[in-house]
Amino acid sequence: MTRISPRSWLLLSLPVGTLLALVVLLMLPSVTSLWPHNERLAPAEPLVDRALPGGGTAQLSKCGSDDGPRPAPHGAGERDRDPQLAFASWGVHDPGPKAAGEPTFTVQVVINTGDRPLELDAPVAKGRVTVDLYGPHGEGRRASARGLTATVVGSGYRAKPVEVPPSGRFRVAPGKELRLDVNVPAEAICPSRTMDDVISCTPEHTNDAADCPVMTLTLSDPAIRAYRAAGAEEGDTGPFSDRLVAVSLEPDLRVT
Repeated sequence: MTRISPRSWLLLSLPVGTLLALVVLLMLPSVTSLWPHNERLAPAEPLVDRALPGGGTAQLSKCGSDDGPRPAPHGAGERDRDPQLAFASWGVHDPGPKAAGEPTFTVQVVINTGDRPLELDAPVAKGRVTVDLYGPHGEGRRASARGLTATVVGSGYRAKPVEVPPSGRFRVAPGKELRLDVNVPAEAICPSRTMDDVISCTPEHTNDAADCPVMTLTLSDPAIRAYRAAGAEEGDTGPFSDRLVAVSLEPDLRVT
């Protein structure tokens, strides 16, 4: 005859619900390790920069960083209006399911000069264009790329590229403008975003510009530094920046 120990009698006398609770408590370390909300998550691997298929680099290591929108100057003249870089438009074009091709993210800018012409070698700013898109409300970068190249285009929506002049240079005459397209590859968009929502506002339906992303684009060319140096006032020896900077929206720092 088998004798039942006092401990076994105690377990048998417990209500079923209490017994199940006791079993769970005994197994608690194993149960909690299977419960995703209680598990201590390992730190995510940091994002690293990657080469882009068409040239340049996706600066994924900067995703989420909020150090913009205006970069530190490379030299004197970057805030001057001669020459000046300004945004014309930007957006994502999706050809749709019935057309060939993938969605494209294109930024269009224009270069204007004062009373002197500016000549830029073709391709314009080859490998010397940077693009950064910052989300609103301190979200940080949504997309970032460096080493891109601008394409000179005509006017109008989805304008076609302009042929390179025989001289191999594009001339920005006084009172005229040079229109440029810069394509932002999908690989330069941070993992938290896609082509579908990279330029969306937060909230989506808003009339406040502060709820929408801020774009920063820079392009560099030695001709820009030479242009600034040639137009400098006496005694202003620089050093002058070779870079044009466009920021879509930034705080007004002027003293009123």
